[in-house]
Amino acid sequence: MKRWMGRDQKGMALVIALIMLLVLTLIGMSSISSTIFESKISGNDRFGAAAFYAAKGGVDIGLNRLPNISAYSGSIGSDETYRSGKLTPGNPQPLIYFGVMGRPGYDVTWEFARYQVNATGQSFGAVKEIEVQVSMGPYPAGTQYNN
Repeated sequence: MKRWMGRDQKGMALVIALIMLLVLTLIGMSSISSTIFESKISGNDRFGAAAFYAAKGGVDIGLNRLPNISAYSGSIGSDETYRSGKLTPGNPQPLIYFGVMGRPGYDVTWEFARYQVNATGQSFGAVKEIEVQVSMGPYPAGTQYNN
């Protein structure tokens, strides 16, 4: 007596439905995992941008203080802070004075003062640093206007 396997299909719909449910569950879990990962990336990007703008605020303050080259620090939000100096030392450092220089188009009776402003910004653990070199002038050569 031969029995044909395709004749008795009771329960086959249940098996197919369970397989489809498993596939849809895996797709849903993958989507949730991807969404969580993307939200972490965007949060880190937001904190990095806030740290960058805190450092930019520190550079702006340093530029406004020139020719004063003393160290400074401050806060611009709940966790956004800025300070003068590079990332490597943990404390504010003074701005750097490079001395005087000439410029094309000006004769030797004029000079420009050169400075370097480093500022570090921090926001919720993200840290960014900006370095700017600037020259101020022209000043009459040999005067004390640039110090």
